[in-house]
Amino acid sequence: MQALIERSVAAVGTVLFGKEHQIRLALCCLLARGHLLIEDLPGMGKTTLSQALAAVLGLAYQRVQFTSDMLPADILGTAVFNREKGQFHFLEGPIFSQLLLADEVNRSSPKTQSALLEAMAEGQVTIEGQTRQLPQPFFVIATQNPGHQAGTFPLPESQLDRFLMRISLGYPDPRAERALLLGDDRGTRLHKLQPVLTADQLQALQAAVGEVHASDSVLDYLQRLIAYTREQPGFDVGLSPRAALALLQAARAWALMAGRNHILPDDLQSVLPAVAEHRLHGALGHAGDSVALVRSLLDEVPVV
Repeated sequence: MQALIERSVAAVGTVLFGKEHQIRLALCCLLARGHLLIEDLPGMGKTTLSQALAAVLGLAYQRVQFTSDMLPADILGTAVFNREKGQFHFLEGPIFSQLLLADEVNRSSPKTQSALLEAMAEGQVTIEGQTRQLPQPFFVIATQNPGHQAGTFPLPESQLDRFLMRISLGYPDPRAERALLLGDDRGTRLHKLQPVLTADQLQALQAAVGEVHASDSVLDYLQRLIAYTREQPGFDVGLSPRAALALLQAARAWALMAGRNHILPDDLQSVLPAVAEHRLHGALGHAGDSVALVRSLLDEVPVV
C-alpha cells in the first residue's frame, strides 16, 4: 500500500513542483474520506493540484467555476420537461462526479455555497423532494481566494466545518520555480498523467485507514488538545466533537501513509494545522490568528 501512496505523491509532484508536503496533506485528506479546502492567491496551482489528484487517483472529475450569479441548480441539476414523452426528465449537474472542484467557491452567494452541504455530509442530494445518491467515492475540493479580495462571500462556519482540511500552497521556492519556468506548461504535464490507483485500490486504502490503531495514550493526547481549545480564554470557541473525529481520522491516514498501522503523537501534530486552523478563531480582546492559536496548542499541550 505504501508503494502505491508514494507513487501517487510522486506523480502529482511532476505537475506541482516543490509542494510535496501539501500534496501529502491533500492525499491524506482524501484517504480519510474528507473534503479539502485550498485557500491561496490566484495562480498558485490550486486548480492544478485538484486536476492532478483526480488524474492520479483515476476519479471522474468535474470543475465548476463559482460566480456571484450562480444558482444551486447550476451545481445540483434540474428537471427539464420532455415534450415527446410528456414528462419531466432530470439532468444531472456537475456534482454527480467522484471529484468535484468548486473553484473560487467564495465568489458565489451563501445560498449557492449551501447547496454543497448535504452532498459533503451525506454523499447525496435532495432535489424537488427526491434524494439521489452521488457516485462513490465522492470528494469536494474547493478553492477560495483570500477573504480580503473584492467580490468574495466568506464561507459560514457550518460550511467550513464540512472541510476536513484547509491548506495553502504558497509561493514556490526558487529551485521549484526555475523548474517550472524551464519545463512544459502545466496543461501539458497534466495530460501526461496516468492513473496510479484504481477505484478498488483507493477504496481499499480508505478501508485500511479505519483499521489504524489509536492507543489510549494517543487518544488522551488528542483529548487534551481538544480540551485546551475549550478551556483557554484566547479561543473564541473550542473544537467540536466533529473536529476531534476529523483530527483522529486524518492522523490515521497520515500514519498509514508513513507505513504504520498505529498512530503516533507526531501524526496528530502533523495534521493538526490543516485540520484545526479553519475551525479556530481568537476570542475578542485576545491577540493572535488561527495559526498562532494552533502553535499554542502544539507548544503548550503536553504529549504525555
